[in-house]
Amino acid sequence: MPKIFVVGSYNTGLTIRVPRMPALGESLVGDSFDMGPGGKGSNQAIGAARLGADVRLLVCLGDDIFAENALRLYRREGIAIDLVHQLAGASSGIGFVNIVPSGENWITVDLGANLQMTPQHARDCAAEIGDCDILMTQLEIPIETAAAALRLGKESGATTILNPAPAQPVKREQLADVDILTPNASEARILLGLPPDDPSPPRDLAQRLLGLGVDCVVITLGGDGALIADGVGTTRIPAVSIQVVDVTGAGDSFNAALAVSLGEGLALQDAVQFAVRAGAYTALHLGVIDGLPTRADLKDLGRES
Repeated sequence: MPKIFVVGSYNTGLTIRVPRMPALGESLVGDSFDMGPGGKGSNQAIGAARLGADVRLLVCLGDDIFAENALRLYRREGIAIDLVHQLAGASSGIGFVNIVPSGENWITVDLGANLQMTPQHARDCAAEIGDCDILMTQLEIPIETAAAALRLGKESGATTILNPAPAQPVKREQLADVDILTPNASEARILLGLPPDDPSPPRDLAQRLLGLGVDCVVITLGGDGALIADGVGTTRIPAVSIQVVDVTGAGDSFNAALAVSLGEGLALQDAVQFAVRAGAYTALHLGVIDGLPTRADLKDLGRES
């Protein structure tokens, strides 16, 4: 049972399906409204726990009804709440998700209490981080806090994973303690200071990201699978053929499965293959939490790694 420490975020997701993107100023009627727990850190922690990992989660919540929902969720999923901080006067994070018929989405987020997580919150967990196999974090918390957590993980000998979402341009020193960087293609471009629709192919983006000092880059490519790049070369991992329902949370599912597989000692290519299947399973479901798989769920998408 790998030990995974997640430093990340909690957001409540408010999701609605719409026939198309609205024009500016237009009111558009949608359907299939869903309100459920989300946030990249929280999703990845739950995803890893469902796949069999021993998970610890550092997260900041507000003092509202959304925080109460989060605490109930963690108890139900078997995730300890001793490192969950409720901040007086703060609002828990909220995300608004619109999904078009193709399954693609666009999301706006008010990160609320997530932005009040400080490097000291991470340093206070030094003992717990020192006991983990994998340290993973994202950028729905202040980048200084993510960097502090990555440093603690690196110093303890853990494998460190940064899922740089939502993306922002980063400095080389902020990636100094990252073993594996896991952007999607748009996030990779933004990390490099490029427009999100820059035409540079993923292979070139990965090589430029390696130049910033990370050991390995895994770019998720949706229906095209994933691309692994390290000092040796690049490897493309094919996608699982599915009929997409909702891609929300697929990246979180991918990262959770990647962390669990690596914590179990799988080689990186095998771990990414397993992660691709996990992400595909999530994309078959409307809503994130219901779509985070167990190992039994993934048997229908191919042979277990």
